[in-house]
Amino acid sequence: MAFTASQIHFFFISLFALLLIVQAKLNLYPPDHAALLLVQKDLGIQGQRIALCNSVAVSCERRKANRTQLLRVTRIDFRSNGLSGTLSPAIGKLSELKELSLPNNRLFDQIPVQILDCRKLEILDLGNNLFSGKVTSELSSLVRLRILDLSSNELSGNLNFLKYFPNLEKLSLADNMFTGKIPPSLKSFRNLRFLNISGNSFLEGPVPVMSQVEHLSADLDRNNFVPKRYILAENSTRSNQISALAPNSNSGNAPAPAPSHNVAPVHKRNKKKRKVRAWFLGFFAGSFAGAISAVLLSVLFKLVMFFVRKGKTDGSLTIYSPLIKKAEDLAFLEKEDGVASLEMIGKGGCGEVYRAELPGSNGKIIAIKKILQPPMDAAELAEEDTKALNKKMRQVKSEIQILGQIRHRNLLPLLAHMPRPDCHYLVYEYMKNGSLQDILQQVTEGTRELDWLGRHRIAVGIATGLEYLHINHSQCIIHRDLKPANVLLDDDMEARIADFGLAKAVPDAHTHVTTSNVAGTVGYIAPEYHQTLKFTDKCDIYSFGVVLAVLVIGKLPSDEFFQHTPEMSLVKWLRNVMTSEDPKRAIDPKLIGSGFEEQMLLVLKIACFCTLENPKERPNSKDVRCMLTQIKH
Repeated sequence: MAFTASQIHFFFISLFALLLIVQAKLNLYPPDHAALLLVQKDLGIQGQRIALCNSVAVSCERRKANRTQLLRVTRIDFRSNGLSGTLSPAIGKLSELKELSLPNNRLFDQIPVQILDCRKLEILDLGNNLFSGKVTSELSSLVRLRILDLSSNELSGNLNFLKYFPNLEKLSLADNMFTGKIPPSLKSFRNLRFLNISGNSFLEGPVPVMSQVEHLSADLDRNNFVPKRYILAENSTRSNQISALAPNSNSGNAPAPAPSHNVAPVHKRNKKKRKVRAWFLGFFAGSFAGAISAVLLSVLFKLVMFFVRKGKTDGSLTIYSPLIKKAEDLAFLEKEDGVASLEMIGKGGCGEVYRAELPGSNGKIIAIKKILQPPMDAAELAEEDTKALNKKMRQVKSEIQILGQIRHRNLLPLLAHMPRPDCHYLVYEYMKNGSLQDILQQVTEGTRELDWLGRHRIAVGIATGLEYLHINHSQCIIHRDLKPANVLLDDDMEARIADFGLAKAVPDAHTHVTTSNVAGTVGYIAPEYHQTLKFTDKCDIYSFGVVLAVLVIGKLPSDEFFQHTPEMSLVKWLRNVMTSEDPKRAIDPKLIGSGFEEQMLLVLKIACFCTLENPKERPNSKDVRCMLTQIKH
């Protein structure tokens, strides 16, 4: 039967209209729509950034419901978006969700237990955020998971949630604070190909042997804690030996050959022994001669380097960060006055600070601290000047030693050090927002605003940096001068603890640092320090408590306001106000009416805990950080 051209044309028009009608009836499932908006709002996505179905970040698929077609959310992917919110419990309403990828952001707080309602979840990637708290022990009910990445967060607790993941292919829990034993249930993850649990220094016990795992990073020590790469080498050698000794599988049931009774003559065996003995003697003689030669060469090399360095007048550049690609980028500091043409942005007790553009870095700005020192043979130096000089040089040395070895997102990194005959140059990242004290001063003058969410985020950043210094670093580092002027703010208003001139690394065998020099700044120094001259991590916690109070009150301890109070002290005044009938009097008037007053009072309570008279009753830095991150907005 033949169709005319007009009939074919009519058929296609009708088909197109039908498709339009069907597409028009495909609406986003209302509960999914409401939940998606809540999730994005809590993540910190608002306005034009809200993503709906079939966008880059959100995908939907058709599902049948009561003879109609509806769109259901199946994928959310907001990786590397600079988000700084939380993961909403509303995520559990998206029951058709297959992928949730939020890595490389600044999301904080706990992972909501409602994630268990996403039964079809196959990919859960929350890596490189600030998530904290414990992972729910029922996470293994998500049996469809193929990828689970919780690495580079601040998660704690044990690994009891690793019960049964039959489909899991990739598991990364690296760089967290998990504790307890590594569960043997890992052995039952038959599809696992990638496992990384390194960077969890409190984990203990052996990693179960899993032959199917292609990549394993555990960073554990000997005693059944050997990294996989060494286990594989050992097993492969052993298997080769076994296969070499095993009978040929193609030989059927052929009997093994009888042992030979031919014995080598005695003189041949003696000759073999002499050869072995000679080989050993030659080996040890060669090793001894090589060791002597190496020692002599080493001594000669050190002598040459000593005389070379002694002949130099300007020292040499030491680079601590890959941000500086080559030494030539800082060659201008080797000139007679390398910073003469630069803009001075600050001046303090330890020297001047200049601003410069790093050559060949596409506009990267650096800060250069110039610390003057008179020549070693300078005459007519008074005794006080000599003491001041020695103190300044000790602070320079301390700052170089401390900052040269630490790297953390809430600490200001030292990029390079250039010694000169008359000064030292310390190179840092430039923080364009200045110090927290500068910001608070501008807020007081009315030239700038700093809302509560920004202040809370700064508080969490400082606490996180302190936790790294006190607990997570291999040696406990005590800052000894924590105050708003020593907290810098980067381009994203993220807190960076700076000025480590008074910092001390405490050996494991010591619990305190004793010093004859007064450390710290009046108003931030713990009361017990004046009595014992022992500066502990709890002294840093006291200083942090004062900084917390300053963030909420909006006034520094040196503010004239406190001189006219009966207590004449920020800490004592705060304690009395917090126990009065109207504790909200302590809140900065600029923050009143924002709707966050209850959260601010909670932070002030934490400040009171941190500034208790008895240092043993103060929380540690990890407890403080956990308390601050648990405050809901």
